[in-house]
Amino acid sequence: METIMKTLLKLIFGKLVRARLFSLSTTAALAILILGSAVQADDSGLPDPGFEIVQGRTALLVTDPQNDFLSPEGVTWGVVGKNIEANGTVEHIDKLFAAAKATGMPVFVSPHYYYPHDHGWKFEGALESLMHKIGMFNREGPLSTTNLEGSGADWLEQYKKYINDGETIVTSPHKVFGPESNDLVLQMRKQGIDKVIIAGMSANLCTESHMRALVEEGFEVMVVTDATAAAQVPGYDGYEAALINFRMIASHVSDTKSAVAAIKAAAVN
Repeated sequence: METIMKTLLKLIFGKLVRARLFSLSTTAALAILILGSAVQADDSGLPDPGFEIVQGRTALLVTDPQNDFLSPEGVTWGVVGKNIEANGTVEHIDKLFAAAKATGMPVFVSPHYYYPHDHGWKFEGALESLMHKIGMFNREGPLSTTNLEGSGADWLEQYKKYINDGETIVTSPHKVFGPESNDLVLQMRKQGIDKVIIAGMSANLCTESHMRALVEEGFEVMVVTDATAAAQVPGYDGYEAALINFRMIASHVSDTKSAVAAIKAAAVN
């Protein structure tokens, strides 16, 4: 029975996608096909709704592109570094930034900062407590940039040319994991964005939480899975946990090569 159901899903969804692609321009169809958008079941039986990049409505979102995650000097490198290097996360985020900038795709960054008053919280979750104890993303105050340059809270150096170009929209900081505590949704709505490509850190925490929140807010979301990474410690693999939820919740998951090709293809349509 399970095999029959999977076959029916493939047949039904395959017909729907063929009909949809028939009405699109060749370039637009290519952009969709590059992202594997044929709505079909994989071995799990889960459909893949796909993700169409539409100019003016699609944005790149990068969560926490900061030294404390992505630099070997960062406070979390001991637990995330191996996964970052295995995925090529730093280079893949760079390629997404570059593709978005080259094609005029809006770019949003949702940073993570802690100010002195944040360390006075009366209760915390496990990782909140850890982040405060190790001084992760610490800043001297919401209006101060003193000692920010080169700190763990600062952008990874190679991304500054993209983030500080006067075009990237840097939101107010999120405080735990998701964008419920910042102005990301407002900023995206004001720019007419309803489709989001997500990359950044950390896969099972801020990246996944942003994905979940945006889906709940009515955005269509794709996650670029090799442009993120997570902590891997004995008994817990944050990256593997995130991959499961990305696949189950997002409209589509992609690798960087396919995402960049689709961004470029959509731009010439």
